[in-house]
Amino acid sequence: MSQSNATGSPNPSTFILLGIPGLEAVHVWISIPFTVMYAIAFLGNFIIMFIVKMEQSLHGPMYYFLCMLAATDLVLCTSIVPKMLSIFWFNDREINFNACLTQMFFIHCFTAVESGIFVTMALDRYVAICNPLRHSTILTTPIVIKIGLAMLLRGGLITLPCPLLARQWPYCRTNVILHTGCEHTAVVKLACADIRISSYYGLFAAVLQMGLDIFSIAVSYTLIIRAIISLPTKDARLKTFGTCGSHLCAILAFYIPCFFSVLTYRFGQNMALYFHILFPNVCILLPPMLNPIIYGVRTKQIRDRLLHFFTHKGT
Repeated sequence: MSQSNATGSPNPSTFILLGIPGLEAVHVWISIPFTVMYAIAFLGNFIIMFIVKMEQSLHGPMYYFLCMLAATDLVLCTSIVPKMLSIFWFNDREINFNACLTQMFFIHCFTAVESGIFVTMALDRYVAICNPLRHSTILTTPIVIKIGLAMLLRGGLITLPCPLLARQWPYCRTNVILHTGCEHTAVVKLACADIRISSYYGLFAAVLQMGLDIFSIAVSYTLIIRAIISLPTKDARLKTFGTCGSHLCAILAFYIPCFFSVLTYRFGQNMALYFHILFPNVCILLPPMLNPIIYGVRTKQIRDRLLHFFTHKGT
């Protein structure tokens, strides 16, 4: 296996993904939990979209946003897991330079899109609780579609400079990436150039986007809690707040791993290299796996339709 760019050209024709250095002997065993997580994520999110599509009563803003979340989760985990498993199972470590940059774009773009969708779902809960009589007129189907497209466009525009900048750097020292995928930082640090623009932009984009999204969600829930507190009875308050339970659980499942991933990257220099590779992969796969479970268990309409489907199939 070549450890450097044999052509001497500014950009290598391929990168070599090492997987998890130091744990090559157990790659097959490591693949098992990732395969299970991916299977649950793929099947669960597909079922969510199928149920919403087939059930007319679920054709509303909340469930449209849920379908957007499920589709985003499918793209996000599919952008990295198949290549990861090909490394673990078949030692297929080569990836084309352009394919690597494409994978980088999809990973970071759809992470940003998912964060944006959580903001739109918080907006939906705010309108439903604080302005329930106007909910159907404010969040019409065309408006929901436009919001979803806006989140997709925002994620693309925020992320696009990362692969474009990475493409400009010369990679004359090595083409070996110490990772299972083309994560932005893992790629650009291989460049034999001053990559501060890439590093600063990547950090700026992540902090700005995540910071604004978390702030927007916090403002929405502050207003929601104020509205809930003003309700006359305890039962009404609990029932209303219960409609936010699934969304809050999904938010925690997404942002807490992201937060710890940033902390370990910035302050975990003494941690083993394999931890810095495994933990971000888990952070990418965990929300797509948990989201359909959270919404399937906590959302009565989806749970009822799922139970009806399986009991009907069994009769």
